[in-house]
Amino acid sequence: MEKKVLDYVLVPSGLLIMVAYHLWLLRRIVKHPTKTVVGVNAINRRFWVQAMMEDPSKNGVLAVQSLRNTIMASTLLASTAIMLSSLIAVLMSSVNKDKSAMPVQSVVFGDTSELSLSLKFFSILVCFLLAFLLNVQSIRYYSHASILINVPFKKISQDLRSQMITAEYVADTVNKGSYFWSLGLRAFYFSFPLFLWIFGPIPMFLSSLVLVSTLYFLDVIFECGKAGFADNSEAEELTMHSPV
Repeated sequence: MEKKVLDYVLVPSGLLIMVAYHLWLLRRIVKHPTKTVVGVNAINRRFWVQAMMEDPSKNGVLAVQSLRNTIMASTLLASTAIMLSSLIAVLMSSVNKDKSAMPVQSVVFGDTSELSLSLKFFSILVCFLLAFLLNVQSIRYYSHASILINVPFKKISQDLRSQMITAEYVADTVNKGSYFWSLGLRAFYFSFPLFLWIFGPIPMFLSSLVLVSTLYFLDVIFECGKAGFADNSEAEELTMHSPV
């Protein structure tokens, strides 16, 4: 019973730490976009889209090639996710048929019941399936953007407001593709502590702490600069149309 208590305490604690960190990160992106990598990248993608659409005949090839590279990255992650999902499903079925297929369970300091093992594999499977779906959505938005970014909006309409709306819509589409790609990558990150859960709740909890600490230094910008903006209100205005 003492071993099972570790699973009941450490596993929910590790998951709570990861969820709490991402809720904090989401709030920081919305409130202070220039202090996060996601927010600064979203702002600069808007500038990039506007620059590419200023002269489609000159920048059209560059824009499409750049979006094609992002589509290839999303395709790679989606293919990897569905392959790992299939591998986990096969492993689950083999373990259910042959209980001796997982000799590592004999050295796990925690719950080693059949239900616990199935729950561990199922949680990893959910992460990979979610990563696959998110990356597929990313490919969808990037594919739309690769066509929209070559629209000659200045020739279609001379109205400045209409031109701004067109550029904003394309920028929103590119940013949505990037958001889904980032979320798909986060699903891969979440699968790492869940995979270590197979070896016990203690490795899972420790890996959650290490993961959150690493992501903090990757997600937060510590410099005091405004990333080229006159003030923070301008940056918030640029990101308010595309909530993460």
